[in-house]
Amino acid sequence: MVSSDRFVGAEHQFHDPSFARGWADRFVPTAPRLRLFDLICRELETRQLPVAHVVELGIGPGYMARYVLDRLPHITYEGIDFSEAMHAIARETIGAQTGRVTFTLADLLDGGWTEHLSRQPGAVISTWSLHDLGSQGAVADVYRGCAAVLPPGGLLVNGDFIEPQGTRHEFEAGRFSIDRHIELLEEAGFRDPRCLAHLEPNLEEPTPAENYACLMAER
Repeated sequence: MVSSDRFVGAEHQFHDPSFARGWADRFVPTAPRLRLFDLICRELETRQLPVAHVVELGIGPGYMARYVLDRLPHITYEGIDFSEAMHAIARETIGAQTGRVTFTLADLLDGGWTEHLSRQPGAVISTWSLHDLGSQGAVADVYRGCAAVLPPGGLLVNGDFIEPQGTRHEFEAGRFSIDRHIELLEEAGFRDPRCLAHLEPNLEEPTPAENYACLMAER
């Protein structure tokens, strides 16, 4: 076993409005991150969703929401977040499209988060959020919740930070291997889970903003 010489992770204070604003300003999507948005939108565009309602887990500052709403004019959208500060920023980001969006305040660590949904989704998406739940068990619980609310033919697409295979560094518990994500999706009841891409890979000197994957599965 290779010993670790660096810890890769980050701490956030998303309930704090000033922290949330600073975080949003620092993470305006770059070209590689827009590639993740494109991958997610392509899955939504090329499939006949059973319900034209998309739920985003951890809407954050609303960058992904605005991208999806611009690309898919026929869908309604629901953004879940536990931070009122992030909901306020997302409303600004989404702007004129907010009439198509439901902002739902809920904590994904609460097993009852699915009860807060405004309606059944045809797809659930997420970007750079689930790792902040802090453990594989918490992510597994969310995957099970998604499987429970999605109808047959529903879609889950999760773009999140992972621990890359072959790294010598220690990663925070919410960042784990692509293979383990696929196992958890299968255990939750999803069909054909797979990885569409590993983006910004860096095994030697990874920063907390690198090494994320686009994972998708069908219900």
